[in-house]
Amino acid sequence: MLDATDPGEWLALDAGVRVVTWHSAPLPQWEHSAPLPADLTRLGESQLALALCHRDGRIRQEAVRRSAPYPGLLPLIVIRCTDWVGPVRAQARRLLREVLDVDAAAGLASLILRVGRRDRGAFGVEVLGETLRRAALGRLTALLSSSDRVVRRFAYQLAIDGRLLGPVELARAAAQDGDALIQDRCATAALTALCDAKAYGDVLPHLLTARNPRTRSAGVTALRKAGRPEDATPFLGDRSALVRACARYVVRQHGGDPVAWYRERCATPDSRDVPPGAVIGLAECGDRAAAGLLWPLLANPAAGVRARAVAGLRTLDCAHAERLRPLLDDPAPGVVRETAVALLPSARELPADWLLERTGSERARHIRLAAFRLLVARDGVVALRAAVGLLEDADVKLRAWAGQSVQRWHPSVAERGCAVEVGELLDRSRHLFSDHVLLRRKWQAGVPG
Repeated sequence: MLDATDPGEWLALDAGVRVVTWHSAPLPQWEHSAPLPADLTRLGESQLALALCHRDGRIRQEAVRRSAPYPGLLPLIVIRCTDWVGPVRAQARRLLREVLDVDAAAGLASLILRVGRRDRGAFGVEVLGETLRRAALGRLTALLSSSDRVVRRFAYQLAIDGRLLGPVELARAAAQDGDALIQDRCATAALTALCDAKAYGDVLPHLLTARNPRTRSAGVTALRKAGRPEDATPFLGDRSALVRACARYVVRQHGGDPVAWYRERCATPDSRDVPPGAVIGLAECGDRAAAGLLWPLLANPAAGVRARAVAGLRTLDCAHAERLRPLLDDPAPGVVRETAVALLPSARELPADWLLERTGSERARHIRLAAFRLLVARDGVVALRAAVGLLEDADVKLRAWAGQSVQRWHPSVAERGCAVEVGELLDRSRHLFSDHVLLRRKWQAGVPG
């Protein structure tokens, strides 16, 4: 009934047995025995497992002493190594150090590292490290591909410290693993292990073609030390801001001008070949004069370019509400999303009726979301009107957001002139409030009666 490979089940067993024995001990003859029950000598493995989790420290200590012949109980010994009773803890630690071998350590790594986060848990992690350092790379490989992220981190750190992996293997791991910490550690270790510029040839392709931006940025930065700074130029238009920043650093160190490169790419506003990363890159390192190249890109046929142009104008603080407003009707969700973010500071300047019209059910979902976001930013009775109108919307998420907006809405002095409408809107949403809260909101808005 217990999945022995799941650390959570062992921890649940340990806690659950104590809850049971606290109220009705499954081994009543132990409860009143003194000094220590001799019955433990006749227990089988399953009963000994319960004894290892017992609420009585004397029973746990004796159970630990008698657990050596049962390898299946080793997970509970690991847990007892953090026991709050000193003699139990000391007995369990002696046993763990004696019996833990490489195979057992590999199987228990997830549990040991999880228990290691507890108070007094450092001992198990220390013993695990000592044991696995004696393991060959082949035995450690299984841990390097573990589904448990904490285990992978621990195994890669052991492999790096022991120099068990070469630069190419580390670069491949940095490119393929989904954990950011492993990416950083492996990429740094791969580059640190390189002794001359020629050795970069086998490592950099893995780093520069990685999907994750952290690894790509490490590869781009290493191009300077590898004597290939010119190869950083294409990464000026990378989709990641981190990679673009590293590429600009390398290009500038080589005497290049990233701004000129960006301007050249953005000079043809109607082309589909404009890299979206070059558009936002121009805004990241240019001045407000660069907005002159970004405005024409709002009509570019590529949605990614239009979205980055809006983001660039916002970055340069040149997002004029009237010129950007038509993009709220753009067919591309990414463009509308960026436009809404850019217009948030100017939400009160936008026509309320124009925004309300775009929350209608005939509009595309991304347009309705953006319009409602701007209406909420306007606040006031207009925001309440929009939220109540969306309470019966077909979209579940939009309906939930509208309900939350109604519940968070509070009237201001300006709303007292719209008291009748506010009262009607609150009555339409009375299912969201208790009677007391509803009456208080109406009183705050000056609703008569």
